[in-house]
Amino acid sequence: MEMNVKELHRKAIVGDDDAFLAMMQLHKESLLRTALAFLRNENDAIEALQEVTYRAYKKIRIMMNYCQDQLNLRKRFTVDASALETGSTEDISYLEMREALATLSDEEQRLIYLKYFQESNIKDIAQSENTPKTAFLMGM
Repeated sequence: MEMNVKELHRKAIVGDDDAFLAMMQLHKESLLRTALAFLRNENDAIEALQEVTYRAYKKIRIMMNYCQDQLNLRKRFTVDASALETGSTEDISYLEMREALATLSDEEQRLIYLKYFQESNIKDIAQSENTPKTAFLMGM
């Protein structure tokens, strides 16, 4: 059984929807008991479980998209670095932008990436970060 659980976790992390659902089913009872202990209301606990399941799924998807985009940027950076030898000013601007982004924290880089490269709107980013939109705007 232990090997099956590890395999489910591995598959869920790489985007297997069925594995994610099976993993959530495995943990459903303990999550529901925990929610009941806090909320002391079965309907509220069920709603909490549904929301947590949705958020966990969404976070895994965001992480997978971010990682894929990072891999794409690395490929692009390698190509652009070789283009630098040709002296293109557009390529130099891109390299300057990458250097500037590298001075930011990982969190700041991720947020800028979501906003400007993924073209996510502020509301969606703030919601995925569990941050009020106004607080997010003040920090940005």
